[in-house]
Amino acid sequence: MQSKKSILNTPTFFIILLLFFSSSSSTKEIERLDPVNAGFSKERLDRIELAIQKYIDEDLTPGVLTAIMRKGKIVHLETQGYMDVENKIPLQEDAIFRIASMTKPIASIALMILWEEGHFQLNDPVSKFIPSFTKAKVSSTGDASGKTGTLEDPKRDITFRDMLTHTAGLSNSYIGNKQAYKMAMNLPRPKSNAEQIDRLSRIPLNYHPGEQWQYSAATNVVGHLVELISGQSLDLFLKERIFTPLDMEDTHFYLESTKGNRLTAQYAPGKNNKITLQDPGTEKSRWITSPRNIFSGGGGLVSTARDYLRFQQMILNEGELNGKRILAPSTVSLILENHTGDLPIWLTGPGTGFGLGYGVIVDRGKAATPLSEGSAYWGGAYCTISWIDRENDLIGLMMTQVRPYTHINIRRDFQVLTYQALVE
Repeated sequence: MQSKKSILNTPTFFIILLLFFSSSSSTKEIERLDPVNAGFSKERLDRIELAIQKYIDEDLTPGVLTAIMRKGKIVHLETQGYMDVENKIPLQEDAIFRIASMTKPIASIALMILWEEGHFQLNDPVSKFIPSFTKAKVSSTGDASGKTGTLEDPKRDITFRDMLTHTAGLSNSYIGNKQAYKMAMNLPRPKSNAEQIDRLSRIPLNYHPGEQWQYSAATNVVGHLVELISGQSLDLFLKERIFTPLDMEDTHFYLESTKGNRLTAQYAPGKNNKITLQDPGTEKSRWITSPRNIFSGGGGLVSTARDYLRFQQMILNEGELNGKRILAPSTVSLILENHTGDLPIWLTGPGTGFGLGYGVIVDRGKAATPLSEGSAYWGGAYCTISWIDRENDLIGLMMTQVRPYTHINIRRDFQVLTYQALVE
């Protein structure tokens, strides 16, 4: 008979031991649920694949991932098309996508973690931490150069809530003197978040704080506030306080490699809107080769469907996932309230408002959306989108990589296709 000591020395034993510890320490994956048991019609869910495939067949988008969760479990997860069209590499479930402005809800949650710790109040002036905002002036003509009209003192200070809701008055690349704004912010390229936000604070405001909603670099300020208050760089704070607790292992600002060829290629519409390659999914991607000195709260993360679904489920669970609490339920409820009253939200249109980092549905009829009132959502510039529907205990997610995308309705189509399949 083989002795106990000799058994412990065998390679087989160590393989078994390794497998045991690997499985016992592995994190809980998102469970699947039969669509019928989740209140969906399987036949109607099949319409998603058919509709999405049309966009792929017409070369309007490369590959598309669609996912639906209900009751905390996946009821639909589909990949179609390619993550690299030129090399015919099929899109896979663990593909890594550029999520752009879908970074904003994450950065906003990070700041609210610090709010819970008592570092500030939402109506506190941001100049408490960024003194250069005390010198802010408002341009009567929305001129970022400050050379036309008059410059006057703002009627009140810019607050944390203003930054979280895009009502701070900040000059931007959408309204007003867009060219002057772009030159002031980008020439030369800022070397740090601190430099970037210092420049922004010195550009005349487009309007008095709280009087309008204009999409801007406000969430970049949110990210820098996280750094100033916590004493950590934004990437490190997000990793320690959100990504690691939620097991979001593939969410980063920059990549060291393609992570096993999982990085998707990114495309842009060319002639007749047919897609052309913009950024490859190889080591030549700018997410691998870029200078690594800016971690922007407003955009820049890459992530996977698995990771982002985990983040959204944490919000839907009122701040907790698998025993890891990120926020209190009351904080999540506050985040998902409409904080902008009746201000027109020009980017998303009538029937929508804005919470602390998320857009929110306030009137389904005016918004012409199947999402329930109170649903929270946001998307990214590469044609990604995700939403949380608390009334239906549902999360939707769509990932693709084409920019710009305003010539296609694929995001809204997916929302309609999701709800037409929900029959209970």
